[in-house]
Amino acid sequence: MNKNKIYFASDFHLGYPNLEESHNRERLIISWLNTIQEDAESIYLLGDIFDFWFEYKEAVPKGFVRILGKLSQLTDNKINIYFIAGNHDMWIKDYLSKEVGLKIIDNNTIIKEQNIKLFISHGDGLENGDFSYKILKMIFSSQVCRWGFSLIHPNIGIKIAHLWSKKSRQKNKNNNYIKDHNLLIQYCQKQQKLNPVDYYVVGHKHMPVEKALDENTKYICLGDWISHNTYAVLEDGIISLKEYEEKKTLSS
Repeated sequence: MNKNKIYFASDFHLGYPNLEESHNRERLIISWLNTIQEDAESIYLLGDIFDFWFEYKEAVPKGFVRILGKLSQLTDNKINIYFIAGNHDMWIKDYLSKEVGLKIIDNNTIIKEQNIKLFISHGDGLENGDFSYKILKMIFSSQVCRWGFSLIHPNIGIKIAHLWSKKSRQKNKNNNYIKDHNLLIQYCQKQQKLNPVDYYVVGHKHMPVEKALDENTKYICLGDWISHNTYAVLEDGIISLKEYEEKKTLSS
């Protein structure tokens, strides 16, 4: 089988909300990866793969052995896997690249695959407004903040991070996702006038959306694997948004 397809996924949020549900989601994602490994040339993971990730000098968060093992197997088999950090897993260093073989790339970047141009991003902080979040993200991304957090014992630091994540999720529980998409779509439309591309592919919003920006350009939000199990695939220059449904084996 030809390895000629490019896959995109985001927002696995592994670790949320508890060990049992996270393990079930992790197994489902691995089942999906098993189905695409035969024809995948590359896989782009557009952030929030982990609900929290921080690399200390000599330690990383425990868990995730299933997904990390599977991703390592895929990279060992020469499948390119690209990783963009999201707002939940922004504190990555070199563990995932050195140990797992992921290729860490910048957020909000333009790539070229199958002779088409794609703007890819986790998607957070691009819209107009929401200045408090943008300031908070700038602080969290700073080297000073990383250094300060690294001084906290992992048992305490990771617990604080999960409490923060839970609080943030409760705050955004009733978000109007359609409105949020409209703001992000407006950003893409402005960018299109400055540096046109064929597709805008983003995560973060959790709601899968596919929308034409004009006759030549399409906006695609990948959704998530908490509620939707959605991803996108690029084949022959066309991107399609799909939902994964695990095939069950019937026992005799």
